[in-house]
Amino acid sequence: MNLDHAVASRTSRRSDSGILSWIGIVSELTKARITVAVTLSVATGHFIFVETLSASVLLPMLGVFLLACGSSALNEVQEARIDALMARTQARPIPSGRIGADWALFVALVFIGTAFYVLSCIEAHTLTILTIAALALVWYNGVYTLLKRWTAFAVVPGALVGALPPVIGWAAGGGLVSDPLIVQLAFFFFIWQVPHFWLLLLLYGEEYAAAGLPVLTKHFAPNQLRRITSIWIFAAAATGILIAMTEKAHLPWNLGILIASLWLGARALGVLRRANDHPARFADFMQINIYALMVMLFLIANALL
Repeated sequence: MNLDHAVASRTSRRSDSGILSWIGIVSELTKARITVAVTLSVATGHFIFVETLSASVLLPMLGVFLLACGSSALNEVQEARIDALMARTQARPIPSGRIGADWALFVALVFIGTAFYVLSCIEAHTLTILTIAALALVWYNGVYTLLKRWTAFAVVPGALVGALPPVIGWAAGGGLVSDPLIVQLAFFFFIWQVPHFWLLLLLYGEEYAAAGLPVLTKHFAPNQLRRITSIWIFAAAATGILIAMTEKAHLPWNLGILIASLWLGARALGVLRRANDHPARFADFMQINIYALMVMLFLIANALL
């Protein structure tokens, strides 16, 4: 009896370990932790329009989260060969052999299909939302993924993807996508995405070059890279200041956005002065992400409070 219990216990532990391992692989494949930030931008667009805490935000957030997960998994299938050549990405599920490309593709399609089903359940502007979602998918996995293999400047058109989730949130709340307020917010996320990706490329430029991808260092000298990066960071800060000045932004939240934007502008001056070493670049990358998070939280608080 004790022996049977011990065997059953070991079998249960192996089963639990297998399930947890599979969940971990799917989480890595879909970059689930990163896509949480995408869903927050959906909530930002939604709350700015409805100006109240409502359960109606859940469907667009869930739909975009699933779409982002599926798109990320599909991207890993598309770039498995390149990922295998870079130290930063060799441990990803497909290059490491923890999941086959066919199974990864299946996971991606399940997430994408479920995402479109969830988004189709939104009552307001359903066709518009599905069109924007399809554009985001095609743009990221089609246009941007292909352009990365041809040019180091793919980040500029690729930044369009980051501008679309808040528009979906806004439309799901009942807003028109032509409204100047959501256009301004989408423009903010577009501008912010460029230095976000640019700093990431600067961090891992040597690995991209080793994998045969075009890199910025082949086009610009270090001093030129610092100046261009600073200009994009200044542009992100400037769009934040414009948002703080809109008629719907109120104290103290607009002041918070203004201070955060001035802080980012000061960080851009720092980029001009310091050398292009890895720790400095990583700090700049994290700070511009923190800035976007602060702006979103201030805008949500401004709308709800």
